[in-house]
Amino acid sequence: MARHKGLTFYEKKKKISKETIHEIFSTIFCCFAAILLASVIVFSVGMKVSVIGVSMNPVLQNGEEVLINRFKYKIFSPQRGEVIAFLPNGNTNSHYYLKRVVGLPGETIQIIGGYVYINGELLKEDESYDKIADPGIAASEILLGNDEYFVLGDNRNFSEDSRSGNIGPVSKDTITGKAWFHLGGEETEMGIIE
Repeated sequence: MARHKGLTFYEKKKKISKETIHEIFSTIFCCFAAILLASVIVFSVGMKVSVIGVSMNPVLQNGEEVLINRFKYKIFSPQRGEVIAFLPNGNTNSHYYLKRVVGLPGETIQIIGGYVYINGELLKEDESYDKIADPGIAASEILLGNDEYFVLGDNRNFSEDSRSGNIGPVSKDTITGKAWFHLGGEETEMGIIE
């Protein structure tokens, strides 16, 4: 006769080894250290500012938040085409302006017939930029100093920038950093600023 096997309620207890516990705590510690390191880097090197206005459309929209790399310009100088954050004339009571670098130190800038000329030569730019209706102070030739930059908004006819007498050329010591990454708004996605 076959023997009937019944249910057994005894299970073998599983033991957690010291190696498993060590591995768990090691993983938790590494994750915590990575988060802490990333936070320190972002807060020491980066800064978050909000876009105010439509002067940088379509690259940056009103209300978007932008991460600024404050470290880059401590080592390198701004380059033509980069979007920078600065306080106009160093005014700490103002909001940060975000504009694109067009003219570099030592260059002459002039706007003739709606187009930018650098050292007497037409600046080759993306055709998406509108023809400039008001050259402002750049109707006359502007010679940039050793630490001055000429900046324009991408939405050229709706931008307060270096053409405005109250802003003019931007000195390097008023530049906070390079616009690095935008966090997007309601209609846009996150992305690197080019």
